[in-house]
Amino acid sequence: MADGGNVTIPRMEVPAGSSLKRFARQRSTIALLMTLPLIVVIGGLVIWPAAYAMHLATLNRRMTTFIGLENFAILLESDTFRMVIFQSVFFAVTAVILKASIGFWLAHMLHHIPAKGQRKWRGMLLVPWVIPPALSTLGWWWMFDPSYSAVNWLLNVFAVPSVPWLGEPWWARISVIIVNVWYGAPFFMIMYLAALKSVPEQLYEAAQIDGASSWQRLRYVTLPMMANIISITVLFSLIVTFANYDIVRVLTNGGPRDLTHVFASYAFQVGILAGNIPRGAAVSLFMFPILAFIAFFVLRGVNRRNREEA
Repeated sequence: MADGGNVTIPRMEVPAGSSLKRFARQRSTIALLMTLPLIVVIGGLVIWPAAYAMHLATLNRRMTTFIGLENFAILLESDTFRMVIFQSVFFAVTAVILKASIGFWLAHMLHHIPAKGQRKWRGMLLVPWVIPPALSTLGWWWMFDPSYSAVNWLLNVFAVPSVPWLGEPWWARISVIIVNVWYGAPFFMIMYLAALKSVPEQLYEAAQIDGASSWQRLRYVTLPMMANIISITVLFSLIVTFANYDIVRVLTNGGPRDLTHVFASYAFQVGILAGNIPRGAAVSLFMFPILAFIAFFVLRGVNRRNREEA
């Protein structure tokens, strides 16, 4: 419109949705740029070594000829490697179940302690997780030593015969599990304690008013509210436990008779000590399909629960 020689140009209204989309695009671009260094580090330290291991597993011992899946076929024909598969699964599943159970029990006990005392107990119970596992395993190795075993001495005090902790296959397996549980249970404890603190007290009060017992409150209130954190911690611990190396290496070195080897320690023995790097890479890759199978079902359960809550 014209008014006294001045021309007024009508303003075009910009839809609010387009500006929000533009802002979102800018935020995503900034986020990508900020995470790019981390992506490069992950690619260099995880993706590239994994891809190179897959390549190595398809080569002959001298790494000069492509042989396809022959290394995997040779391993599956070996009685020793089949025992390694059994031992790895038995060790990981048993240790994770015990760590989760003990960690949940400790977290439940700590949750009902006053804050001042809780800090003291929490600090003491986290000590095993803070100590480097190779160093703490040396202490356990001395306690299980057949000649100077402090554990056997304590058993003898109560007229219990000495146990061949590291000399008999099943006792050696139990010893490795004991050390792993001692080291890993505090991680579950601190994670579950944080999850317990996030459960609203109103839910417990409502359940108590309805006449629910302590077991019913645990089953119908605590466990459903903690289901996702339990699933994620169990998955994370399974991945770490399957790849465990230092405890087996220090405590038993795979013995007796290679019956306590797990994937990581056996891959080191075959690939580094025996000098067959491609076959050692093939051993290490056997963990991937097992863990991928477990991760698929665990994460699918987490996503399903998230959708139900939404």
